[in-house]
Amino acid sequence: MIGPLLPSSGKGGQWRDHRQVVDGILWQLRTGAPWRDVPERYGPWKTLHERLRRWTTDGTWDRILAHVQTREGDAGKIEWIFSIDSTVVRAHQHAAGARKTGACHAAEIEGLAQPGEALGRSRGGLSTKIHLATDTRGLPVVVLLTPGQAGDNPQLLPLLDQVRVKTSGPGRPRKRPDCVLADKAYSSPATRRALRKRGIRLVSPEKRTTPPTGFAGAPGAGAPVGFDAEAYKGRNVVERCFNRLKQFRDLATRYAKRAVYYRSLVVIAAIMLWLR
Repeated sequence: MIGPLLPSSGKGGQWRDHRQVVDGILWQLRTGAPWRDVPERYGPWKTLHERLRRWTTDGTWDRILAHVQTREGDAGKIEWIFSIDSTVVRAHQHAAGARKTGACHAAEIEGLAQPGEALGRSRGGLSTKIHLATDTRGLPVVVLLTPGQAGDNPQLLPLLDQVRVKTSGPGRPRKRPDCVLADKAYSSPATRRALRKRGIRLVSPEKRTTPPTGFAGAPGAGAPVGFDAEAYKGRNVVERCFNRLKQFRDLATRYAKRAVYYRSLVVIAAIMLWLR
């Protein structure tokens, strides 16, 4: 299924078998072992990591995920009610110390550097937060990384801005869900107004400290919230998706120094969930 989407060497040479390399990357992702400890049957560990880097740089992993989502969308299996949440992942000490911008000699590696590398510092140590939007089956649609101390609510709109599910035929990709299910962390009045402008329904309980919206005379108040408790019961699918992703031990604890590598590993795990 994904074979035609994998690039060729482009130089007339012969790459190591794609299946063997992808199996090796999946073995490391499942076990969380250091790259040097990958069994020899998968080939040299440097080949595996180099292939991960190459396909991260050229967007191969994202194209595969988009292709799988397009196939499911054409079959009408994607229901456009998204559950959104985040989870904090503890970063191992080996995840720190990535070379800063300007410290790398190779241009392709230099382009992967990000400010802060999505690592946050708190009392618990280094951490990264994964923001996720899933469909009603708990399958990941889009993923976003931030430092562990980042708030949830500010990342809601950037997360939804990444939604692009194409169709195999003509037409524009779909970018907006019909409804978003989220917990109290996303229930700010500004977020409700922003989603209302986009025509997206937000089902989220209000915080006790938040004044009730929609009452007469309130400045800037919109329509009443109308919290749908029955629909909100479906929000737990995103929690179950996090549980499934963290079965891949390399995601449960972050070891990758580069945020782009760690995100690629999350995307690869997401592809596995869609293909199942």
